[in-house]
Amino acid sequence: MWIDGLLQLSSAQAVTASAVSANCIDLNMARDLSAGEPLYVVITVDQTVTAAGAATVNFQAISGSGVGGGVINAGVTVLAQTGAIPKADLTYARRPIVLLVPRHVLTAQNFGQRYLGLQYTVTNGPLTAGQFTANVVNSPQDLDKLHGSGFGVA
Repeated sequence: MWIDGLLQLSSAQAVTASAVSANCIDLNMARDLSAGEPLYVVITVDQTVTAAGAATVNFQAISGSGVGGGVINAGVTVLAQTGAIPKADLTYARRPIVLLVPRHVLTAQNFGQRYLGLQYTVTNGPLTAGQFTANVVNSPQDLDKLHGSGFGVA
């Protein structure tokens, strides 16, 4: 799996309440994102999630019609989601979470959805800690070889 810095939605983004990824991808750019192949959003847990209550996080691939400060803020449509994942399952360096991006997103500008991003929906929160990295990739292979950011070899 290749990771492209221009296709990174979040990089160790701290999430304590519901939020949208720090970055989004402009689908209106003149390029072929996947050359006919499916795309995936791969999310890694860079810091174990903690909360006072029974918090959960739902990861949602979203599209939208407008941005402000690089963040999708208008016409949000949920394209794919994980469902509520309990905080106990969101531990540092766990197996990455994968969302399949629907094929119609690649021509999203045709129906007013110009931007692709990720939404973190926190319920029963707030979280007291938790960081995530999210990348758009063309293949989720070799996921067992990924490690959270900050991984080092002694």
